[in-house]
Amino acid sequence: MNSKVKGFLQILLILLVTAAMGVVAYVGIGQGHALSAKNIRLGLDLAGGVSVTYEATKENPTAREMDDTVYKMQKRVENESTEASVYQEGSNRVTVDVPDVDDPQAVLDKLGKAGALEFVMLSDCKIDENTKEVTYDKDKVLLDGSMISDAEATTQQQSSGANENVVKITFTGKGAKKFGEVTSENVGANLTIIYDGKEVSSPTIQTAITDGVAIVSGSFEKFSDAEDMAATLRIGALPLELKNIRSNIVGAKLGITSLETSLIAGVIGLILVILFMIVMYRIPGVAASLALVLYVAATLLALNGLNVTLTLPGIAGVILAIGMAVDANCIIFTRIREEIATGKTVRSSIKIGFEKALSAIIDGNVTTLIAAVVLYIKGSGTVMGFAQTLAIGIILSMFTAIFITRWLLYGFVSLGLDDAKWFGTQKERKPINFVGNFKKYIVISGILFALCIGGLIFNKVQSGQILNYSLDFMGGSSTSITFDEGANGFDGNGNASNDFKNEVTETVKQSTGLTDAEISDVAGERTLIVRTTDLTEDQQKQVVADLGTKYNVTKENIEIETISASVSNEMKSDAVIAVVIAAICMLIYIWIRFKNLAFGASSVIALIHDVIVVLMVYAVGSAFISVGSTFIACMLTIVGYSINATIVVFDRVRENRKTAGSRADVANVVNDSITQTLSRSINTSITTLIMVVVLAVLGVDSVRQFAIPLIAGIVSGCYSSVCLAGTIWFFLNKLSKKAKK
Repeated sequence: MNSKVKGFLQILLILLVTAAMGVVAYVGIGQGHALSAKNIRLGLDLAGGVSVTYEATKENPTAREMDDTVYKMQKRVENESTEASVYQEGSNRVTVDVPDVDDPQAVLDKLGKAGALEFVMLSDCKIDENTKEVTYDKDKVLLDGSMISDAEATTQQQSSGANENVVKITFTGKGAKKFGEVTSENVGANLTIIYDGKEVSSPTIQTAITDGVAIVSGSFEKFSDAEDMAATLRIGALPLELKNIRSNIVGAKLGITSLETSLIAGVIGLILVILFMIVMYRIPGVAASLALVLYVAATLLALNGLNVTLTLPGIAGVILAIGMAVDANCIIFTRIREEIATGKTVRSSIKIGFEKALSAIIDGNVTTLIAAVVLYIKGSGTVMGFAQTLAIGIILSMFTAIFITRWLLYGFVSLGLDDAKWFGTQKERKPINFVGNFKKYIVISGILFALCIGGLIFNKVQSGQILNYSLDFMGGSSTSITFDEGANGFDGNGNASNDFKNEVTETVKQSTGLTDAEISDVAGERTLIVRTTDLTEDQQKQVVADLGTKYNVTKENIEIETISASVSNEMKSDAVIAVVIAAICMLIYIWIRFKNLAFGASSVIALIHDVIVVLMVYAVGSAFISVGSTFIACMLTIVGYSINATIVVFDRVRENRKTAGSRADVANVVNDSITQTLSRSINTSITTLIMVVVLAVLGVDSVRQFAIPLIAGIVSGCYSSVCLAGTIWFFLNKLSKKAKK
């Protein structure tokens, strides 16, 4: 086949695949519009969802019992959505908000279950054959859920040869011993397995079971039913028995305007990134831009297909990932230009450029992917949601850069675009003495650290808190306002307009003197819920008086409750533990790949530096930047971004050390390596900054509070990878050699 025809077909195929993916992402497949971007699950802030409030049946539950109940409900509800929110309301209530669900009633039914598994001899209980409900004396319970160490959904073969869905239960040491005694003493009798007060099965004990494993079968029509029961048992029974006292369908907290402005920002940012890439890299920039469009379409399909719940910070994260997706391309194109500069042909330069760039791309992305996996396994809530989005972005960006961009470049060359002027030549740049300027960098970083500490201390003295914590972290007050029929601001179905919600929000702010408030509506109920930081008694009275005067709402229709933080202490601990484990795993991976512990230690030090810089922005800008759920996402984004940028520099150091030999001046190797990767570091930072700056300019306030610290983190990430990481490695490596002598 003629090379031009082959190149044309290669490019045409990629364009057709991209167009097809774009059409599917926009329109969907079939009558249900499967995989359409419109079907991506959205969080409470964008689409609303189900809000259900439970009350403990026990009078005066302890704070520990309430905390444990909130945490276990959070873990349970994560089976429905990683972006679900659970918080305490008053002294004995728990409210659960689940975003964008298809079957609200099914969610409500599942959440309220106590998850109690009990084993009772059939002779000691009475079973209603119609409802399967079991009546029994609690003193007759032989084993319960507290004796379970693990539960797993699986299948087993029946005597007929058919498979059935079962739950395999593994008991604790104490439970295994007790289960062995029960089965040994009652061979031939029936043991009733009771779950949430209903009979699961009453099998005959055939023989003594002393291995601590039991199989629950007979009631799972679908495998997902067995998975639900196993998940509930693993989490454990709730410390308190709960009753459902209120359930509503709630509207979006931020409204459709937030979504629209974020999407507009994404489109504008994408166009600007494409223009930048084409101007900077010419034909390779065109290839990268086409691959980037395919990446965006693939990301939308993946979010939909994997059923990821997308919140406003999540959208910001996806948009940020667009800027980061060109990183691998910048590494590759720099390598291609270097090869062209040595006199090689364009086709040969493309081949060698991809080969030389591969190790940096793989190491950088695998390291970040390790972090994503750890965060998903060990984290909870928004951390899990962030990890999903991060992993999707890493895998798809690697694929598009390594394969799609390469096929496009070869296609363009086959069409005759093989002149070096279309690709550019890397100019020889005089090495910059980064190692020699290390003291200056220490002073700059020291000033930033001092600003961070000073800001934290100042905030503590002024407000009692080191940072401006939002409702997500501090909790506060929830004001529920029910308006009379015919009230202005509602349509015929009892739903409030965005303008009316904004008006009520401003009224509450003026009454309380607060600058921050969240509002949502209860669908069809003419009820608005305004959440603020904790209100004093005087503030509460003023809110009731002002709402009553302005909207003719009676005191009886205004309910103010204290609510806990939606980010619980356990969730914070989970996030910290996940980040620590991720950092250790990344350090070990870098140590193994680079065969030098100093590389791993230097990358972690640079990472910590960038996190402190972002924390400094939150501390110094506490008057207008609050610490909420987006704070965790922001910090995690910087962790991934920082480690990726650092590894690109280290990869070049590793390569140049091999080339230069053992007698080469290590300081010169470091300076050469950083200088050679400088254009990549700057260009990647610019493309990422383009996306985030557009978000900061066009986004709503909550997005802006996410974007501004990210801007600081991206700049710091570029600074630390260029100025700090390599030089820190140089001195650590030097100390290591001295210690060995």
